[in-house]
Amino acid sequence: MKHISKQDLNAMDRIYRLNLINSCTGYKSANLIGTVSIENIHNVAVFSSITHLGSDPALLTFIVRPTTVPRDTYKNILDNKEFTVNHINIDDIKEAHHTSARYPSIISEFDVTDLEKEFKDHYKAPFVKSSNVKLGCKYLNQYEIKENNTLLMVAEINDIYFNEDIIQNDGWLNLETAKTVTVNGLDGYALPSLVDRFEYAKPKNE
Repeated sequence: MKHISKQDLNAMDRIYRLNLINSCTGYKSANLIGTVSIENIHNVAVFSSITHLGSDPALLTFIVRPTTVPRDTYKNILDNKEFTVNHINIDDIKEAHHTSARYPSIISEFDVTDLEKEFKDHYKAPFVKSSNVKLGCKYLNQYEIKENNTLLMVAEINDIYFNEDIIQNDGWLNLETAKTVTVNGLDGYALPSLVDRFEYAKPKNE
């Protein structure tokens, strides 16, 4: 088994190290965050750091990289206190990945990709029409991570939208049926398949 030490990491080419470190921790979620600016420009951007934080209340988190450069998603969320999370499905990976390109804030990624926006209920932030699982979220708080100058964003999940054929009797969403993809590293997209499901784990002597 190959071994790479901290010293090896420090001596690596930057891009090689980026690819290695971003893939060594395993598969990540693949989502598009939809926001709107105070100038009513609709933004959509790919994020691989969205994670479950809690079920009651329903919370999620994601990471915003250092704000030493403009971060439209971050600014829009602070301005409007809402955003949408949209699962990326197998048919949208090319267009979804293109949203990581750095466009000026006056350009909507919906206008430079084939992704189509849609609006639901009271949300001003756009959803991605082709997404099979969509979340309407309210910004709650942010926490500075001093070790690398990033921000941990905390939000409440207020609305969940999905195709009815993916939910099971116990409330579990079958993301394989939804064709939700994952991210391997920075730019590798994978379509996972379900291996098995197990009951809630209890000690063996109970």
